[in-house]
Amino acid sequence: MLDFFTIFSKGGLVLWCFQGVRGPAATAPVNALIRSVLLQERGGNNSFTHEALTLKYKLDNQFELVFVVGFQKILTLTYVDKLIDDVHKEFRDKYRNEFQQKGALGLLNGTFDFKDDFMRLLRDAEESSKVRAPTVMKTFEQSLKSQKTVKCMIETRGEKPKEKVKNKKNKGSKKDGTEAVAAPSKASAGDKQLSAAGDKEELTKDEILQKNREEFFRRHMKAGEKSRSPKPDAQKEKGKKPRVWDLGNSNAKVLDYSNSATNGSAEACPVEEFDPDMALGDKNREPGRLYDLEYESDDEAEEEKVVQNPSKPSVKKGGLGGMFGMLKGLVGSKSLTREDMDPVLEKMKDHLIAKNVAAEIAVQLCESVAKKLEGKVMGTFTTVTSTVKQALQEALVQILQPQRRVDVLRDVMDAQRHRRPYVITFCGVNGVGKSTNLAKISFWLIENGFSVLIAACDTFRAGAVEQLRTHTRRLNALHPPESHGGRTMVQLYEKGYGKDAAGIAMEAISYARNQGFDVVLVDTAGRMQDNAPLMTALAKLIAVNAPDLVLFVGEALVGNEAVDQLVKFNKALADHSMAQTPRLIDGIVLTKFDTIDDKVGAAISMTYITSKPIVFVGTGQTYCDLRSLNAKAVVAALMKA
Repeated sequence: MLDFFTIFSKGGLVLWCFQGVRGPAATAPVNALIRSVLLQERGGNNSFTHEALTLKYKLDNQFELVFVVGFQKILTLTYVDKLIDDVHKEFRDKYRNEFQQKGALGLLNGTFDFKDDFMRLLRDAEESSKVRAPTVMKTFEQSLKSQKTVKCMIETRGEKPKEKVKNKKNKGSKKDGTEAVAAPSKASAGDKQLSAAGDKEELTKDEILQKNREEFFRRHMKAGEKSRSPKPDAQKEKGKKPRVWDLGNSNAKVLDYSNSATNGSAEACPVEEFDPDMALGDKNREPGRLYDLEYESDDEAEEEKVVQNPSKPSVKKGGLGGMFGMLKGLVGSKSLTREDMDPVLEKMKDHLIAKNVAAEIAVQLCESVAKKLEGKVMGTFTTVTSTVKQALQEALVQILQPQRRVDVLRDVMDAQRHRRPYVITFCGVNGVGKSTNLAKISFWLIENGFSVLIAACDTFRAGAVEQLRTHTRRLNALHPPESHGGRTMVQLYEKGYGKDAAGIAMEAISYARNQGFDVVLVDTAGRMQDNAPLMTALAKLIAVNAPDLVLFVGEALVGNEAVDQLVKFNKALADHSMAQTPRLIDGIVLTKFDTIDDKVGAAISMTYITSKPIVFVGTGQTYCDLRSLNAKAVVAALMKA
């Protein structure tokens, strides 16, 4: 039984609505569909789930209409797809003249009496689903097994299958053919081998085995004598020599703990000397500013070439001109069909996958673009390729700009007004750069005037605490207390290894509240998404401490794995949380962005699957190599041929 069926324009005007059951109106689920699917360009799947309802929809791009049907998700209604297609066709044909002649005024002033037609179509659809006969299982007589006899299925020991025997016969015939073509000298050698084989058959098995052993040892003794070489006169000097790198730093003595009695303790080891310019990178940067990602598209580069060389004729190509050059076709004032777009969409899907977009996401994106453009009337001199490319670019930009934007500085200042620290928890798989990017974010926060407490909650990986201790020492060297009125801007809270991470995080937050720190950054151990015990521990840490922001740290090098990681991390946090509304991932930190050139598909995959924003992008090895996501720059790199 249907809950509702509604028809509205893409401008938001409801033309007709059917309410199947008494209860709340269809406003909330339809608004959720518009916000989460239609506005976010996620139309690859024609169904959407909202609370206890399943919504199915169909777009009419020619008249800018949307048809939506809603029913309880526990029901399996097989006739819904047929119903929505029939209603779409009937409604469009009935009011076609009104839409074409009056346009938008026809929608505002028109009266759409469609109830009788809808009830007729609903009855027909329900009856067609009942008339459909259930699939009948095959009888034994109809199966292939019944045609086999018992004799052909019996196998006796020692007998080989007939197919293998045939193959061996064929191999033997080939060998006979090659022997017939061989030279007479080879034939004489074959005779010797046959005679030797005949002698072996006359001997017993033990004698043959003994003879083979003697031949084996004789061959190896000869090979060993040949391989022996005279000993060198000068022997190599014993002991290891340290490797000296060409671009190595001059602090090798600081790293030499061989003659030290301190055993590497933090208090007694000498202070590490380093070049601040190496740690900071760009000297001309503005302190505290988070720059956007930059990317120069092919169109801009070609425009510059045209300006520099005006005398030379140049042909301006689009980002995907080379890939779609063979598929361009002019369509003059006609509506686009799926057959027109399929060749272009197939090439586009392959292009997205080559750019590191997950295969599943690439298929859904192309399907969404096809649904958005199908039936749309094209201009006279507009190509299918340019239209599809433009629609895809708009969809990608929309995906990279999710509903909720995370403004960390504003949220930190809001927490300051409430006299509490702002807590950020970092999580992710092993080796993606959680600790390194945590240090970059610490440096950015310090340059904006906020004090930071780093909680070392990675109590499993060897060297994790020492790594954070080194970052803390370097950050304090770059921003000494003397430059901030005697206030220590960054401090490490650590309890060693093998302790409960959730307990350490709780103590660190309490310590930050008492000492007046502005931000607490919680570093957690790397864990694979399939490791249930570690995912349970992470869910416990988040549930107990209730951080203000949970950031998933993922690297830009992954493709399909990005989808699997994010889906399973969110699922594990939901499954292992005891709260009624579990806390999930709030944002993404995309690392190693400087290693991928224009293969930026991981950014699309991560934001598409979670609808969460990419808050920070790591682009290098210095503390200043932190950027905010520029959606247009990422899309330009993605569309580059």
